[in-house]
Formats: sequence, C-alpha cells, structure tokens
Amino acid sequence: MEPLPVARIVGSISDCRSALGEANWSEAARAIMTTDTVPKAASRRVRAGDADIAVTGIAKGAGMIAPNMATLLTFVATDAPITRGLLDELAVEVAGESFNRITIDGDTSTNDSFVLLATQQARCPPIERRADPRFGAVREAVAAVATELAQAIVRDGEGATKFISIVVEGGRDANECDRVARAIAHSPLVKTAFFASDPNLGRIVCAIGNADVQGLDPSRVSFALDDVDVVVDGARAASYREEDGRRVMGKPEISVRVALGRGTASSTLWTCDLSHDYVSINADYRS
Repeated sequence: MEPLPVARIVGSISDCRSALGEANWSEAARAIMTTDTVPKAASRRVRAGDADIAVTGIAKGAGMIAPNMATLLTFVATDAPITRGLLDELAVEVAGESFNRITIDGDTSTNDSFVLLATQQARCPPIERRADPRFGAVREAVAAVATELAQAIVRDGEGATKFISIVVEGGRDANECDRVARAIAHSPLVKTAFFASDPNLGRIVCAIGNADVQGLDPSRVSFALDDVDVVVDGARAASYREEDGRRVMGKPEISVRVALGRGTASSTLWTCDLSHDYVSINADYRS
C-alpha cells in the first residue's frame, strides 16, 4: 500500500471537518478500519443521579494487538461532567480490564491509542470524586463499551473462526495467572488445534507448563473446556471423553478454565484461533 502524500492528507482536512456530525459515528468507525472486515462501535446510556448519561465508542484492530494494545485505535466519548483527574484514572483502569485483556497473535506494532473524552454536556453537577455514586454508574458504562469493543476486535481477528475466553484462577497473584493465560493464547499449536476443532489437549497442558510459574505443583492443576472437565488435580479427568472435547472445540465460542490450585488470584484473557486465512492475510498485506 503506497503512503498518501502529505499534501493530499492536508488537502482533505477541510472535507473531513465539514463531514463532522453527531450522527456520523458509523462513518467514523468505518474510516479507521485497516484489515478489519467490519466496523466496530458500541454505546450505552445510563442514569446517573438525575441525569441520563451517554457513552459511545468506536475501535479498529484485527491483528498485532498485544502487548499493550499495539495496533488498535479506540475512541470513547461520554457527556458525563467528569473532572480531568478522574477521567485519566478511568482510562487507565478500563484499558487494563478490556483492551489489555485481548490478543490475536501475540505480536505487536508501534501505534496504539485509547482515547477517553468527556464533553461535560450532561446537565448535572460535576463528578469530582470516586465516592460520588454517579461515578460508579458512568464507570460501569464506560467499561461495558470498552469490553464490547475489545471483544469485537477478537471476534474480527485476522482469519479468526473461534472466539476463546481463557480464565486462569487459583494463582498466588494476578501476574502469574496472566502469564499462564497468555502462554495458552499465544501458543501456535494451541491456536491451530482450536481452528481444526482437534481435541489435542496435551497442547494446553504444555502451554501451562511453558508459562514457567515458579513452584507450580502439577498435581494441583486442573482445566476444563466449557462444561467438560479435561484435567483434574494433574490427571486426566475420569469423566473425559475425546468426543466431548471435539464437541466443545467445534463451537464458535469456547471457554478454557484453568485452576492452578495455589491461591485466590485470577485473570481473564480473550483470544482467537489461528487459521489458513491468517497466514494469507499477513503474507499479502503490507503497510
């Protein structure tokens, strides 16, 4: 793809400005797409005290998403009168719960943005403290919009055919749970097994071990696919049948639940499978 001449970009700014409008969210969502196959937008309206508060956002991203958001772009706006300090805190917290909880291929790039704006247009007193009950309602709406957009990025991952939720619990801290979740999500062998609907579940066992959690006792580790127990206390579950594993792995949405058996911490990650189309897209695409 040839880069646009700077003069052409500058010359288009006035046209972009004239196209601005309150009803043009969908056009903006489409304009920021790259290898995305669909535009991504989400909105919520909540009651905060005596005012109705709106939260609306758009995003783009389909590959090279982790770590730290990588090539995704997200813009979320609310009319809530939140002060700058609270808004800064909210942006960091929500990014940690949503856009930093997704991965497509474990790869990254050089540009990322999550922009959270507050127009202050809602007709109510400013929200200046976290203890303000209105802040909780607005925070919930912003987090819901961000999570929907983040998951939409995974669902539209380059070549993706499966949406996979990975929940790791029972860790000593969230960091080691996150490390296990990412080891599973970034394993090409695990991701291709999901694409093939192949219950080659030793690959997940290997990924858990490859996370290199110090002092992890394999005899206390368990994991399940949806409602199917696969490993219980370090051994194959007595109830497990390969046809059950194949049934779950053939679904378009799958949950992987891992229990480390050594604490109370947990972590959640959303990812997708790795398909033939992913290779084709990235073999042909150049920016």
